[in-house]
Amino acid sequence: MSRLPTGRTIRAVGRPVFTTREIALLAGGSLSAVSHSLKRMERQGIVRRVVRGVWCDPSDARFTPFLLVPLLAGDHQAYVSFLSALNLHGMIEQIPQRISCATTGHTRLRKTSVGMFSFHRIHPNFFDGFDWYRGGREFLIATPEKALIDSLYLSSRRGKQFGFFPEIEFGRQFRFREAEGWVERIPDPRIRQYVQEHLRSLRQRPRSS
Repeated sequence: MSRLPTGRTIRAVGRPVFTTREIALLAGGSLSAVSHSLKRMERQGIVRRVVRGVWCDPSDARFTPFLLVPLLAGDHQAYVSFLSALNLHGMIEQIPQRISCATTGHTRLRKTSVGMFSFHRIHPNFFDGFDWYRGGREFLIATPEKALIDSLYLSSRRGKQFGFFPEIEFGRQFRFREAEGWVERIPDPRIRQYVQEHLRSLRQRPRSS
């Protein structure tokens, strides 16, 4: 008889977000049986269904919605960027209502039980400039410089939502030369000029200490 998922099986995944398929492989059960067991655990308040096939343990101290980005991206790559990354890097104080990510897949909005995730397609040649958050292996995030350029890049097509920074702070660690390097890699000359002009305007603001 196949074993059904237990707290020990879930902990064996090693992170507070997981899929039905992962638990089925570890527990040795069928997807159907594991799904029913997880639903029962959800009714008991042990786990929470995020979207179909994706679950989380919100009581785990390590849990953050950002951990869900790789699972929600599907078969495509994705990294946290735009205003979400700027907030995580401490450059803007306002917490965005959505977790915004750059992706190689289609632009789409994913509504989940733990928040909204927006995935924005960028040119494949421009899909770079990211690393693991704080040296971990949980989710990828754009560098401060790339997050800013990604935001300006997107604002050229989607308006002020991604290009308006009334309280942005450029610490001494922010490298404008690196940001300018990312601008040069934008394939579309019209978008590249737009981003250059806006970056030049932002550079004139005083840096924070």
